[in-house]
Amino acid sequence: MNAPVSPSRRALLQSGAVVLLLGAQQIARGASIVAVRVWPAPEYTRVTLESDTQLSARQFFVASPPRLAVDIDGIELDPALRELVAKVRPDDPFIAGIRVGQNAPGVMRLVIDLKQPALPQVFTLQPVAAYQHRLVFDLYPTQPPDPLEALISERLRDGPAPGTLVEPPAPPPTAHLPPAAQRDPLGDLIAQQSQRPVPPRVGSDRPAIPPVPPPAPAAPPVAVAPRPVAPTASRTDRIIIVALDPGHGGEDPGATGGGGTHEKDVVLRIAHLLRERINNTTIGGNPMRAFMTRDADFFVPLGVRVQKARRVQADLFISIHADAFTTPAARGASVFALSQSGASSSAARWLANKENEADLVGGLNVRAQDAHVQRALLDMSTTAQINDSLKLGHALLGEIGTLGRLHKGTVEQAGFAVLKAPDIPSVLVETAFISNPEEEARLRNPAYQVQLADALMRGIQGYFKRNPPLARSRSL
Repeated sequence: MNAPVSPSRRALLQSGAVVLLLGAQQIARGASIVAVRVWPAPEYTRVTLESDTQLSARQFFVASPPRLAVDIDGIELDPALRELVAKVRPDDPFIAGIRVGQNAPGVMRLVIDLKQPALPQVFTLQPVAAYQHRLVFDLYPTQPPDPLEALISERLRDGPAPGTLVEPPAPPPTAHLPPAAQRDPLGDLIAQQSQRPVPPRVGSDRPAIPPVPPPAPAAPPVAVAPRPVAPTASRTDRIIIVALDPGHGGEDPGATGGGGTHEKDVVLRIAHLLRERINNTTIGGNPMRAFMTRDADFFVPLGVRVQKARRVQADLFISIHADAFTTPAARGASVFALSQSGASSSAARWLANKENEADLVGGLNVRAQDAHVQRALLDMSTTAQINDSLKLGHALLGEIGTLGRLHKGTVEQAGFAVLKAPDIPSVLVETAFISNPEEEARLRNPAYQVQLADALMRGIQGYFKRNPPLARSRSL
């Protein structure tokens, strides 16, 4: 049981001021804080305390005003905690501020003042890779963002892709409704959403999207000879969705080149460039839309990346990475698909094992309720998905090969966890070896990033040219 808190101390802790005791008490009697980090993102904000010894913490949440208080044993105020207070950004969607104070000898209290109600997760992580012991605070929204809703809102906000013919919604048929399997849930939602405002998310300063105005009244008919209607006319409410998965992020930097380039930063920039190209492209008259598993610097577990792609009914899944090896001589781009029967080479097996450790480095809360769901999801795969993935990989590899040397001229296979969506053709693209000084310099070059995005776009278009997307739109 904690010692009683005096009224004056309680008022000080709730005041929003930063409490720092300087002098001899700066020296921790037990553990020492070696680093502090804050990772804000719309999906959740993470706060990390890294220490040389495992920390023990007790948490309690106060609803009004919303704040999370955590008592950490075995540590006293440390100068490193001043960095944590200063790392809170004004645009953080969850954290308004952080306060620290000595609650009792050997017990430090950390209070996170929140901008909105949140569902906190507090857990510890054992040392891995370059990290020592970590105490992690994850702050999730009470209403998780819906990736499908976000995709719809983005399309309505941006409008149709250039050159796309958008027809007004047809009146509902009175008979002969098509089977449910032939309905396009995304197309239906877009048609519904276009008739009413989209409410802003909680805590968002983005105004509601106004409703689409009704079409102007038709002009009086003109007496002209009737013209036959082309039997191939169709509506364009079938969106082709490509899920882009920038590897790593947040606590997980991925590979780091000799010049200090982090894989997570390079692949995020390439993914943003590719998203622009996808969003301005049509395939067979149908608009394309890119969905990113992360669009900023935050960690996403491997299973969640797969779940997101399935939630938006993605047609393709492309995970973007920058390879690394133990020697700087390795070079060239590679493309990988899933394998059910072992890796196609020892190098592919080594790489898959390394990439599958992302959850350990990034910091997955294995005690979370959905952990079992994530693990079960990663056990599913199909032969048809792998065959389509190989076709996609071949199309991408052919285009990337025009930019320079390939590490392997064929699509390799291994048990990458992030490629195990059973119903989505999925590939992992290693754009280059970031551990190679020459290729690291190219990856940092904005002009080369544009060339990579263009090559990937051509590969996607080539794949769909030979493998048209399945029809999901309504019968007319």
